[in-house]
Amino acid sequence: MLHNTRTPRKPKIRISQSDHARLSALASTFAARNPEASDELLAELERARVVADGWVSSGTVRMGSTVTFKPDSGDRKTVTLVYPGEADISAGKVSILTPIGTALIGLSAGQSIMWTARDGRRHELLVLGVSKPSAKNDGAESLAPAPPGVAASL
Repeated sequence: MLHNTRTPRKPKIRISQSDHARLSALASTFAARNPEASDELLAELERARVVADGWVSSGTVRMGSTVTFKPDSGDRKTVTLVYPGEADISAGKVSILTPIGTALIGLSAGQSIMWTARDGRRHELLVLGVSKPSAKNDGAESLAPAPPGVAASL
């Protein structure tokens, strides 16, 4: 009997064109200062399906999204995914350049992913829910919010 010792395949993820462009530039900027975080983010961006900004569902983790997830190490947590300058763990704002921030980008509710913490330990998390970023937090200041009553999936 063969035992599968391979790492489980990572789930399919979607990232908007604008998030992909901004995050690629961010990863390049941080490459010299934090090569591990930069490489991990670039690897996620490379495997992501890049879609037009309006084609990312409201249930997909984007920059500025608030995500509720259950880590294998304990109780559910709710965080907002932000750029490094906005990070504030006491306010629940997690940088995209942290291992967990990079793991969350592009996931949807119901998906799980294995990720490696800074201490080298492997963890798994399950995304329970995703709240759409507010126009203020999604980094797309030039885009007007949808009028009330208009479905985000249009």
